[in-house]
Amino acid sequence: MQIIYTVNMLITARLGENIKKIRTKNKMTQGDVCRALDMDRGYMSAIESGKKNITLLQLEKLATALKISSDKLIK
Repeated sequence: MQIIYTVNMLITARLGENIKKIRTKNKMTQGDVCRALDMDRGYMSAIESGKKNITLLQLEKLATALKISSDKLIK
């Protein structure tokens, strides 16, 4: 059970890092992305820091807001 939890944490952290990297590369703030998605900035911060899991629908919406394909976020 501990191994699954650790793997999930690593995946969530990697996703958050990718979102932040792409967002900053696109010269967007968390606020810019949150306004596009009608999302709370604190929630966005938690996603980027790997503290929150997101649904596939949220992943797709984030990719659209960042103007990339969703597979780029999970690589």
